[in-house]
Formats: sequence, structure tokens, C-alpha cells
Amino acid sequence: MLGILSRMRIYVESYGCTLNRAETGLYVNRLLSEGAELVQRPEEADIGVIGTCVVIRHTEEKMLRRIEELSSKVRVKVTGCLPAVSAGQLEGGAVEVLKPREARSLYTGYLDDVEIREASIFEGIPINQGCTGSCSYCISRVSRGKLLSRPVEKIVKQVEMQLERGIREIRLTSLDTAAYGKDTGHRLPELVAAILRIPKDFRLRVGMMEPKNAGEIAEELFRTYSDPRVFRFLHLPVQSGDDRVLRDMNREYTVSDFERIVRMFRERFPDSTLSTDIICGYHSDDEESFENTVRLIERTEPEIINITRFSPRPFTKDFGSKTPPSNVMGRWSRALTELHREISARKMASLVGRTEAIIFAERGKQGTTVGRDSAYRPVVVPGEYPLYGEAQVEVVDSTETYLVGRVI
Repeated sequence: MLGILSRMRIYVESYGCTLNRAETGLYVNRLLSEGAELVQRPEEADIGVIGTCVVIRHTEEKMLRRIEELSSKVRVKVTGCLPAVSAGQLEGGAVEVLKPREARSLYTGYLDDVEIREASIFEGIPINQGCTGSCSYCISRVSRGKLLSRPVEKIVKQVEMQLERGIREIRLTSLDTAAYGKDTGHRLPELVAAILRIPKDFRLRVGMMEPKNAGEIAEELFRTYSDPRVFRFLHLPVQSGDDRVLRDMNREYTVSDFERIVRMFRERFPDSTLSTDIICGYHSDDEESFENTVRLIERTEPEIINITRFSPRPFTKDFGSKTPPSNVMGRWSRALTELHREISARKMASLVGRTEAIIFAERGKQGTTVGRDSAYRPVVVPGEYPLYGEAQVEVVDSTETYLVGRVI
């Protein structure tokens, strides 16, 4: 790993998914535990650490520009997904990359027993590297490699250390949390159950899980969600509501498979949050597949939808594929966004007047504090309250994306 001297000053930036930010945060916390010091400006640092994302071309270009800007001010260590796909463009001069073998070592000992020195850059606990899929479009699979799961006992120990630091919102994260343990035999429900045996008060959020693997463990996993410490939150990316497109994507499940998992979740937890992802304008999309996606959203009513326009990426099967015309992609994207806004606004408005138990999670804007209810919905409360404290609030207003609460 990066050799450092005592009191070396580190500046950090992190982009992309929760997994990438969590890895970067733990990596930097490891350096802090070895004697480094965190600073707020790159000009004050001896080295900058940047966690990068390459999920679409626009994001990769943004990362390359930011690395160039930072390297004009400070020596830069690049982590995340970019090194695996663009190392040749990066390394040299003031830029050093976290090489693939070095990145894999994060999951075979380096992240174990990391002392959390700086909670502000702690985003969660990575539980596995890589995935079991072979999606035609996905560059994350290329950059992350094959599945590599961390031991249950190491993750539980890290949760205990997190709780000792007073951080009571636990986030388990990976490219696919439902793939956890397929290489070791200790699957996600076993990990969640082990964490819930910790006799302390906390809240647990399980991160994104792919439908293919989630279907194998859903019944057992959702039984663990009956513990009130687990957020009733399910991030299940469907990507398309059309089976033909899903086959072209090589997603290895059908629309009905996705709906079966959602139905199982909603029946057990009617007051819950469903988050999904949609790729808009995949190369084989047409008006029929778009309408099928719209109808799926209308049937399942996800509270959160992450809409991304298709971007062919190098090293994937879909690289070189033509996308639908930009005006068509724009029309589809706007229609999906408007549908999501209608669903979210209606569901949020239906909660006004309810009393909710929340745990405060972060500082908001203009002197507010943001809490999370049992379904992981954000609740904005005027005033500053201790982080990770709890309160009963009355929901007095709502927007498309959050509730407004008053402490009672």
C-alpha cells in the first residue's frame, strides 16, 4: 500500500456508488490510523486520494479532468474503478494508481480491523468485491473482477468498531450484496443475522442486490428484516421492464422474477421503500420495450428510480453498439422522470400527519438535521440535533424526495 510518514497530510475526494465511497473512506481511515492527518484543501496536502467512477463515459471524462486538476497541486493516488480500465492514461508524473492486485488485497486483510478515525468520510462497510454476473454493458464487472467475499467475523468486528465510534447507521455495500458468500458458502442472510446478534441499538441498511441472486435468498433474508433495527429498504435494479431487452443485457432474470421479489417484500413490509435502476435507451430498446418499462413502474411503484442513459463502455460486449437517437432517449428519460416524480410525490404526501420514529443521520442545509424513518425515507427537521440520536416526529409536509418533520 501507499507508504506514508507520520503526520503526512491527506486530502480526499470520492465519487460514484456507495461501495466506491466506502472503500475510499476505509482506505483513508487506515492511513489516518497509521499516523496521517486529514486536511480540507488539496493545496494543504502531501497527497490527494481520489475515489473514481467510470459507469458512463461522461463520468469517466469528469474523473480524468479532476485528476488532472488535482495533480497540478498535489501528488495523487487514484482508487476506485478507473485504474482497472484507464491505468495507462493515468500513471506517471504526480499520479499513482491503486493497481488491481492491490485493490483486491483490500478484501483479503487490508480493510480488516481498520480503526475509524474520521467518521465524516466513513460511508459504510464493503462486504464483497466483484460480482457473479456477466451483463453485456457493465464496466464495473470488468473493473472489479470475480466475486471475493470478506469473512463474516471480520465484517461483524468492523460493525462493532463502528458502533464503538458512535456511528449507529450501518450500511452494508457492494456491487451486489445478494452475491455475498456465493464463493464461501456463508450467504447474506447469515451475515445479517450475525450482525443482529450484536446486543446494541443501531440501524442496518442492506445495499443494492441484483434480482438474479436476490431471488435465491429473498425468503430467508426478509425474515431477518423483521428485526426493527433493519431498514425496510430494498434496492433492486431491474434496468428494463422488457424481457427481450433483459436477455440482450444478459441480466439472467425476467420481469416476473423481479416482480416476485418485490411482491414478497411489499407483502411482508407494506410500509417500505423500493429503489430500482433503469437504463434508458439501451441499444435494443424500442417503443414497445419502453412502454413495457413504463407499465412495470406503474405496477410496482418504486419510491426511488435511478435513471441512466445507456453509455457503451470499453471492454464490454456492448462497446460499439449504437444508441437510439438522442431526441428519443431524451423523450423516454423525461417521461420516466415525470412518472417517478408523480409516484414519489403522491407517496410522500400520503405520510403527512403521521408520527414517525427517526434516527438522525446527517446535517442538512440551513440549520436542519436529516433523519431516517424505518423505511429509510429522509425526514428533514429544523434545528440541530445530535447525530445518531432518536426522536419521535410528526410529518408536517413533504416534497418529491423527502419528508419534513417536527419533533414532538
